[in-house]
Amino acid sequence: MPQYPAHRSPLIIAEAVLFRPGETLNKNLERIFIMRNIAILGQGMVIAFVHWGLAIPLPLFPMGVAILFLVLANSITRLRMGYAWPVTEIEFFAQLLLDVIALTALLYFSGGSTNPFVSLYLIPLIISAAALPWRYTWSMAAITVSCYTLLMNYFVPLEEQTFMLHIFAMWTTFVFSTVLIALFVVKMSESIRERDILLAKAREDALRNERIVALGTFAAGAAHELGTPLATMAVVCGELESEYAGDKALGMDLSILSAQIDNCKRILTGLLASAGEARAEGGRILQADEFVEKILEQWRLVRPAATHTYRKPEKPAPTVLAEQTLSQAILNLLNNAADASPESIEIDLDWNDSGIFIEILDRGPGLTPEAAASAGKPFFSTKPAGEGFGIGLFLANASIERMGGKVHLFNRDGGGTATRVILPVKS
Repeated sequence: MPQYPAHRSPLIIAEAVLFRPGETLNKNLERIFIMRNIAILGQGMVIAFVHWGLAIPLPLFPMGVAILFLVLANSITRLRMGYAWPVTEIEFFAQLLLDVIALTALLYFSGGSTNPFVSLYLIPLIISAAALPWRYTWSMAAITVSCYTLLMNYFVPLEEQTFMLHIFAMWTTFVFSTVLIALFVVKMSESIRERDILLAKAREDALRNERIVALGTFAAGAAHELGTPLATMAVVCGELESEYAGDKALGMDLSILSAQIDNCKRILTGLLASAGEARAEGGRILQADEFVEKILEQWRLVRPAATHTYRKPEKPAPTVLAEQTLSQAILNLLNNAADASPESIEIDLDWNDSGIFIEILDRGPGLTPEAAASAGKPFFSTKPAGEGFGIGLFLANASIERMGGKVHLFNRDGGGTATRVILPVKS
């Protein structure tokens, strides 16, 4: 994986990775190939119709050489399309110039600027405007205008050209240009819009990642600061257990409190140990059911009062990358369900060749339209003020998506929320 300088922001890196004109130009080169095939066929048919159908003599040999030039150019283009490297802007511009050269040769031997097909010069100009930066468009405009101007003075005149033939040729040119623009130029513009959409999504992901990094920094700092009060609480709790050893009820409560303090210390220790290292390469390969059962075992320590049922199929389980941030993400989703309805939680595990599916079902109040639209966004929470910060679901969604998975939230029939996690199968 390429490494980028640390001082560059994720937003700049996203633009550098996704803003690749060559990938869009590769698709547009394929369209040029198709358009040129149509042009070769159309030019051959028009020359044959005028020469033999209308009995208007044309210099067939030089015009045939021009068409053969296009055939050869398109054959080379077809071979070029078999290679994976990106098409550059100058290469795409050169492809358009080949069409301009062939068209100029054909017009020169068939009446020059008096030939109604001269307006076909607009096709490469429109394509250039749709697919290339402005400097190439203006260069193409200068070249086509120059060719048109030269054809006003230098051309081989046709021996006979009726007014009706001229009108028919103009109509044919208009229809041909319209079809090409409708079928291909619009597609080229769509490719550019798709690239812009991908770039916008990359910017959103980069901004989200910046927030995650900031939250991680704050979390590491908070973990350091919480270490001291937790150590103090553990000491005080131990002294109280010794002092009231004869009080069984109080001793049981203090034992639970001590266990929860130890659990908090363990979580903070794991957080500090993995700070800056929570990457996929640090995970282990586990069976999907073993992975989920380990998470549930850890979750029961944190939420002993939550009542739940767990179901899984009786068939060989695929493997999954048991990475620490993924485990924490699923724990966050389980905690959300426990907050919504601690007395009724269902966890269903299933899998097939396409993925691993974990469903967490609760019988809470469900999702309002506002919550459904904003779920997963940072600092949005449906919990009462002071009880939730709106980052648990955000971090869970980001962590699972980073692993190639998806999180879907929707309302259950009969009330409650269903959280579906889809994870890729580790092959």
